[in-house]
Amino acid sequence: MFFLLFIFRNLKIEPGYRQKQVFQMGIQGKKVIILCEDNFQDAELLYPMYRMREAGAEVIVAGLGDEMYEGKYGYAIYPDGNIEDYAPDDFDAVIIPGGWAPDHLRKSKHVLDFVKKMFESNKVVAAICHAGWVLASAGILKGKQVTCYEAIKDDVRNAGANYADKSVVVDGNLITSRKPDDLPDFCRAILKKLGE
Repeated sequence: MFFLLFIFRNLKIEPGYRQKQVFQMGIQGKKVIILCEDNFQDAELLYPMYRMREAGAEVIVAGLGDEMYEGKYGYAIYPDGNIEDYAPDDFDAVIIPGGWAPDHLRKSKHVLDFVKKMFESNKVVAAICHAGWVLASAGILKGKQVTCYEAIKDDVRNAGANYADKSVVVDGNLITSRKPDDLPDFCRAILKKLGE
């Protein structure tokens, strides 16, 4: 027992060492916007929101003008503002959660223009699950390697993408994942890209 105490005492691991490693990825000072609408997939919005904040990024949640949005499983989100109030030039990444929210988001010209401008400016565009619908409607999938929720793989293929059944696919500045189980890989890929 004494031997184990001696080893642990001499490891010299500082409190919060893991968090410091993440901060060294260079994302403090980065700005991330997460798009939101009713029936968003709760975990796919909340996990990246808190993960990016934990790593030092400023995170904004933007919707289409409502004061509150409810997730598929009942979680309420009060957005920071309307997507129309923000400019793509002010952000380093856009994250689009899944659920049924992307079907509402893809109908907004402001959302599609925002996502397309982020993509064309070589900024991080990250989409998970049904959010592939937004990418398809924004016209940014042609020739890209992506993944998405299995039920919409034909939609992304029809938009010109090459579908891969993987937990995360990174093609340049485009990061995609399939479902909530993929969130750890999804967020790691976003953090890595933001830290480059």
